[in-house]
Parts: sequence; C-alpha cells; structure tokens
Amino acid sequence: MGSISLNRLSITANVPLFSELTLAVADGDRVGLVAGNGMGKTTLLRVIAGLAEPTSGEVTRSRGLKLGYVEQDIPPQLQPLSLRDAVLDALPPTDRDSDAWKADVVLDGFEAPYELRERAVSALSGGWQRLMLIARIWVTEPDALLMDEPTNHLDLGKLFQLERWLNREARNLPLLVASHDRDFLDAVTNRTLFLRPGRSRYFALPFSRARMALDESDEADAAQFERDLKEADKLRKQAAKLTNIGINSGSDLLTVKAKYLKDRANRIEDAARPAHKERTGEIRLANRGTHARLLVGIENVTVTTPPGQPLFRIDKLHIFQGDRVVLLGRNGTGKTQLVKLIRRAIADGGVDGVRVTPSVVLGYSDQDMSQLPDKGSPESFISTAFKLPDARVKSLLATAGFAIEKQDRPIAKLSLGQRARLGLLALRLTEPNFYLMDEPTNHVDIPGRETLEAEILEHDASGVLVSHDRSFVRNAGNRYLLIEGRRLREVEGPEPFFAAMAEGDAEG
Repeated sequence: MGSISLNRLSITANVPLFSELTLAVADGDRVGLVAGNGMGKTTLLRVIAGLAEPTSGEVTRSRGLKLGYVEQDIPPQLQPLSLRDAVLDALPPTDRDSDAWKADVVLDGFEAPYELRERAVSALSGGWQRLMLIARIWVTEPDALLMDEPTNHLDLGKLFQLERWLNREARNLPLLVASHDRDFLDAVTNRTLFLRPGRSRYFALPFSRARMALDESDEADAAQFERDLKEADKLRKQAAKLTNIGINSGSDLLTVKAKYLKDRANRIEDAARPAHKERTGEIRLANRGTHARLLVGIENVTVTTPPGQPLFRIDKLHIFQGDRVVLLGRNGTGKTQLVKLIRRAIADGGVDGVRVTPSVVLGYSDQDMSQLPDKGSPESFISTAFKLPDARVKSLLATAGFAIEKQDRPIAKLSLGQRARLGLLALRLTEPNFYLMDEPTNHVDIPGRETLEAEILEHDASGVLVSHDRSFVRNAGNRYLLIEGRRLREVEGPEPFFAAMAEGDAEG
C-alpha cells in the first residue's frame, strides 16, 4: 500500500496538455482520468509510471511503492506465448518455476477457462488479450494500479467481469484509470480528474456526479467571466468620462482617478478566465429522409456464421422510419452477423426473406472500421470518395479534428481515435437515411460519444445499433431486440439484460 503525489505537474507537447496539476492519491482512492483523445491521459500515466518526464513539476511515490501499469498495446514478444506463459513472463526469470502457481491463481480470478490458458496470445480475442495485460500486472503483486483504457476490446460480459474483479481484488489499492466508458467509471471509481490545458478539475465523486459538479462549476465560471468583463467595461467608461471632465476642468485629481480606474479594469481583465471549451473534433450526422414508413422487413430468416452454422432465427422483424433498434445478446450470439446480413441485403439485394425499401440509403460503420481504405490519407479518401473540392475537404477534416499537417498522413498511421472520427465524417457525408452501426463508439472519447448520441436523436436517425457502451445503448436506442436461446425477441429495455450480465449469469 502507499501513495502517489503530483506537485505542480505540467506537460506541454506542442500545446499545453495540463498545467500546475497538484494531486495526492492514497489507499482506497480510485481516480478516473477523463479527457478527450490526445489530451494527456496516457502521457500523465507514463509520467507517473516513470516512463516519461514532465515539462515541469514532480511526481513523488511513497518509499518502496510497486506500481503496476497496464498499457494499451501488447508487446510483440508476447504474441507467440500461451496466455499462461504470457502472465508468467511478467515475473523475474528466477521466480517463474517456483511461483508458477501465481499465474493460475490470477487467471482463476479472471475466470479464464483452462483450455484457453494454453492458447497463443496471437490467437486470443481482443478481450482476452486485454485481460492478459491486466493479469500480467496483477501477478507482480503491485501496491498501486495505473490503467490506460482497460475496457478497449472488451465485450459486455468481460467488461462486467473486469468491474467485479476491480471491486473485489483491487478495491483497496490506489488506482488511476483512463477510460471513455462512463458506466465503467461510475462502477469502479470514487474520484474523477478532468484533465484540461489550463486548470484541471478534481472531484471526490465518481464520473456521473463529478460531471454534474463540473458542469455547475463551468457555468459559474462562465457567469463570473461575463460579470468580470462587464465590470471592466463599466470601469473603462467611467475612466473615459472622468478623463474628459479632468481635461476640460484642468483637474489633475480626476485624471489620476481615471488612470486608477483603467488600471483596475486591466487587472480584472487579466485575471478573468473564460469558460473551458473542449478541443475536440466535430462529430455530425445527416439524415436525408424518406417518405417510406417501413424501411426493412425480415421474415423467416436464419442468421448464420460465415461458414453457414445457424445462430438464431427471425420469424418476423419490421424496422420502421424512426426506429433505432439496439441488438442485445451475449458475445457470439450473432449481433454482428445480423448487421452484415442487413447490409448485404441493402447493398447487393437478393437476400431471401429480407425486403428493403428502394429509397433506403445506407450509412455503415463497423468495429474494424472496414469502411476506411487500407491506403491513402484522410484528404485523398474524402476527396475521392465524395468528389469534393480541395478547400471543402480541408475544411471538413479540420472541423473533424484533423490539423492541416495531419490531413495527408497515411490512414494506417492515424491513432484509433482519429480513424474513428474519420469514419464518422465519411458516414455523415454519405447522407444516409438508414444507419447500421456496429460498435460506433469504439475509440471515441466521452465528448464525442455524447455528441454522437445527440446527433442521432436530433436527426431522428433510423437503423440498427450494436454497442457495449451502456450509456450509448440507453440514450440512443428506442427499440431493443435480445438474441437468446437461438431466437430473436423484442424486450422493453436493456436493463434486465445488463443486470444478468453483471451478475455473471450470461457469458461474455
């Protein structure tokens, strides 16, 4: 057990990420780090872990503190190892034989099936690879945990599994966790740090309550800023009036008083702080509309795996204009396969049992971002795909968060967050009236997720959604279909399914 203290910590990378950050994290403090993509979360964790240097300030760790840092990326040398050996690899070589049992104890804690433990890391799902990274840290018996986006690639079952594990096994350790999953932060943290280029804000509250407190604080700051500007303007007007009177009357006293008022106005303006504005790329959607009421009809269709193995049957499903259908179900039940079936019916036609209204225009995005080309740059992609002039392309990319110098970078070298925003820009430019979105919030930061939800509601979008983001599911959906027992049935809402998953009654 121990503590971590940050003293006037500042980091600048081209632009300031955060400044003068002072914070203490002790036993039982579970801090959620919240900021937009590229705004300093990973950098802060690396500085605390001793892997990077701050621009100024210092990090102090209690004597002998053993930090466990869960990074986002998998070291290449782990790929050929088995899951069990990858966990053992985190121990000193001299201890691996005598302490091999520790790997099994940790994997038991993550409920890893025995047959999975001998599978190569390269053959594991993204979710199990993520849990492997966490298990590697836990087997070293750390005194504090740093976690960078630990929910990436986790399906809902494994996400609940991670929440249970953190609240059971690691509940007393100091924890700093960066995440864009709002429900996850509410479930595992009791403090929230909003990283900002100017003054970061810290609340002894989990995310949702902290966000409300932050909004109230920002509103108060904005109101105070307006009051300060009005006060400064009032003083300047008084100073100008006194100056005129002083000149006309020859009164040096009035001139001195006018100068005092001007100086006071300058001090107020210098001290005034404008309200914080998130520096995130714009996310917008479109809806070209259609006069048709029924957009997609499916009757007597069996959804299968790509090789043809039956997954579940649909007796009758009608999707109407204004329906935002969310698919619920355990991992592997066929949610993505249904999305692909509908996509194939819209794009190619001729799928037995699926009727698509001719006026449907498809907007499609999937979790692998396959709608983006393998080669080319954001500029060439948008220009070629949508036949837009160069100036318009540059403007659109800039508003989506791509600085001019990044617009001609290879798409393959963009961050996952940048690629997600590029995919959403392309989705908007398609001007669809029917959306198929499979995990659209992957790699999108919290402000982006909230904007995406607002855009879906504002444009009264129609379509089918798949997501493991519980807040997104609740906020964006208005119809819910559950795949269970090889059948598809409509349910009133997602909460019973979420509850069953949280209790471990459904597999991830």
